[in-house]
Amino acid sequence: MSHALLIALLPGSAMACGASVCLVDPDSLFLPKVIDFDDLASGWGPGIEVDDVLPLAGASFGEHFAGQQVASSNSFDQISGPAIQPLTLMAGQEGQNLSVVNFSGNAVINGWGMAGFPKREAQGEGAIAVLFDNDQSALAFDLRGGEAGAASVTFLRRDGDVIATVPVEPTGEFAVGFIRNKGQEDIAGFVVTNTDPQGLAIDTLRFGKPPELS
Repeated sequence: MSHALLIALLPGSAMACGASVCLVDPDSLFLPKVIDFDDLASGWGPGIEVDDVLPLAGASFGEHFAGQQVASSNSFDQISGPAIQPLTLMAGQEGQNLSVVNFSGNAVINGWGMAGFPKREAQGEGAIAVLFDNDQSALAFDLRGGEAGAASVTFLRRDGDVIATVPVEPTGEFAVGFIRNKGQEDIAGFVVTNTDPQGLAIDTLRFGKPPELS
């Protein structure tokens, strides 16, 4: 894709945003690849536990990246710091990784806090980390279960360096979109944490390059 075409496809807010990663309207992004989790086995309540890294087409899911600090604050996961090179996805400790939950007819990914699966007080309080097969310049996903709390999304390069942490507040039932300032293509992964009263899940991850036009 030519540089001129890439610039033409970027949302105007991304061109004007001075941050390293900009929060944008997800409908303004051209993202052809979708992971919606609906092909995975899911269940009501705590869902189907995932006790290891979950590899899917184009991206894998876990709790954090190797080298990051993992802590808990009021039962919510707190993930901080850079990761080691190359960026390597890690599962959480036993009972503190992920589950696939049937939520209003859709399958979503839940993170589990320190109280552990299947305790209700841990559901949605754990971190969710995503590692892309290829570096990205933009992505979007749906927040599920938010009750006007707060979330943070930390973006990392393939060498483990942190690009930026973007707050999402208040949380709710909506989609969020993110794009690198000026369309730089170096987002290898990201980590979502939250302090929402009901916890958070994510659904329908979108990413990928727009198709090349000739």
